[in-house]
Amino acid sequence: MLGSLFRVQDDYLHLGSHSIHYAWVIVVLATIMWTISSSFRFATAVLLDHLQDPVDGFGWGYAWIAVGYSIQWIISAFASPIMGWLGDRYGLRRLLVLGAALFVLGMVLTGYMTELWQFYLYFGFLLGIAMTVFQVPLVSSVTTWFRTNLGAAVGGMQAIQSLGTILLLPIVALLFSISGLSWTFWLPGIIGGALLFVIIPFYFDEPAKARMRPYGAAPEEPVVPVQKNAEAKVRNQVFFAQARRTGAFWNLIGIHCWACMGHNIFIVFLLPWAIHQDISRGSAVAIFTVMQVFSMLARFFVPIMADRMGAKSMMVLCFSLQVFPCLLLLWSQEPWSFFVFAALFGIGMGGEVPLFPIINRQYFGSAPIGAVYGWEMFGNGWGMALGPIFGGLMMDYVGFEAAVLLSMGFSAVAVISAVLLPKTNKVLTPNWEEFLPESLRPSGVATPSPAPSSSP
Repeated sequence: MLGSLFRVQDDYLHLGSHSIHYAWVIVVLATIMWTISSSFRFATAVLLDHLQDPVDGFGWGYAWIAVGYSIQWIISAFASPIMGWLGDRYGLRRLLVLGAALFVLGMVLTGYMTELWQFYLYFGFLLGIAMTVFQVPLVSSVTTWFRTNLGAAVGGMQAIQSLGTILLLPIVALLFSISGLSWTFWLPGIIGGALLFVIIPFYFDEPAKARMRPYGAAPEEPVVPVQKNAEAKVRNQVFFAQARRTGAFWNLIGIHCWACMGHNIFIVFLLPWAIHQDISRGSAVAIFTVMQVFSMLARFFVPIMADRMGAKSMMVLCFSLQVFPCLLLLWSQEPWSFFVFAALFGIGMGGEVPLFPIINRQYFGSAPIGAVYGWEMFGNGWGMALGPIFGGLMMDYVGFEAAVLLSMGFSAVAVISAVLLPKTNKVLTPNWEEFLPESLRPSGVATPSPAPSSSP
């Protein structure tokens, strides 16, 4: 009976009389795993005042608290290229099991913390590794499931992950008010970890692993696995060597760093800053929620627009929305200005994030881009790490306005760098397979012509 209601056949999941391509099931599963593992780090912004409070909390300074968040991103920066390579080389499922175990361990231990070094080790280090597992290789694997509508798939993932943060904000605040700090970490850690372990067996990191074809592939197309053997290693190395020769490869790493330095200052400190301006805690949480809501909407719609208009133009627009709305906060600290800022800045912040997988496909076609995306996330990790540290130092020793100016400066560099990117209407490495050993070249791919001699 159950088998007739729920079955997978011919690339589709059949639920009674309804059918859906399994690629969209993959998007749902990946989104749930990513949301569980990453949304909590942003939702903990509502706990910042408690951690900083010298009477009822721990009395840690903003800059010292920011270091805990930054450790997560530093771990992400160093581990992202490794995770991207491991995902390309060996597949994903074992990595996901490791990530789920580290997520549960990190959340449970963070609930026991009483010292700053414990915050750094449990929240920063352990959860940082877990979150990296559920970020780079997971997003890269989703791209292998789609020949068309990749923007909608990535945008949906990004939007729902942002929705997770929105939903967790009141949950974290409620848990903390009812049960205190420990259960605020224990309950999401245990329930979320259990859900991760349930989902992982149903996740396939490429269509061929499930004997399926990507979404948009012709029905008669043969099922061909993405190679994970020694030949795949050679292909990855040859493509990566060609990708590194493009200026866009290096510029995208820098862009991700500068933009994330700019917006993570506000992700971490917008809520306490609003409270510092005599805005009520409830209104401050509402302001932060508005930023996340508009971020969620942008994460869905911007990649769809990037599929049609090119990711470069959308990057320039999004980074600009991380710069100019900041002028509102320098001009007025009234509640309305915080709400308007949160909406505009949220669009820029959310729209930027999902553009990198899109622009990678536009620049590099169907090449194995896991390592390329991993290096971009290296820039992302350092940007998310350094932004709060510098912003926290400004807030502790100079003032809130200095942190705003710093964020504007970082994001302005991202705008200029994005303008300098090449157009996305042609692949930057169309002939990279020519550099493969002859035995690995697809039929019809020629040997590259030798460079002209400089001898007379």
